[in-house]
Amino acid sequence: MMVSQCPECGALWGDGRTCRDHFDQMLAWEFEDPGGAGAAHHLTVLCYHLQHPSLYSPEGLEYGKRLLAEFVDGGVSPEAVRRRNRDHVNSINHKFKIKGTPDSHGSYDHTIAWTMTAADVTTDGLNDYCERVRAWAWSVYAALK
Repeated sequence: MMVSQCPECGALWGDGRTCRDHFDQMLAWEFEDPGGAGAAHHLTVLCYHLQHPSLYSPEGLEYGKRLLAEFVDGGVSPEAVRRRNRDHVNSINHKFKIKGTPDSHGSYDHTIAWTMTAADVTTDGLNDYCERVRAWAWSVYAALK
């Protein structure tokens, strides 16, 4: 069996599923169960993007890191962040691009040893999904500190 590795987060793709495949599975669960699994959506998107920094612009990456800190260490709710940042992140008002492009994308100065990746979150299906996403968020936050 051929094992490949994610060029951004370093996760092994031994089962033939990429990080994006695991991320898409999480999004599907969240869509199917917005009141349950969907409660972790803000962390799912942040963790996936922070572990795949080229999806962000350099400024978007810094913004994402600050948001993760607010969510996991500051206890700020997604609703509070949305209310506070509504005008700032509106595509008409914000002064920077959030999404990365081939010419301008986020990266880290050094390799980060992630202790948990998207594949770890999907391992047990929907059973304890939100708890696994929260554990993933704390692991990403700790690795970035």
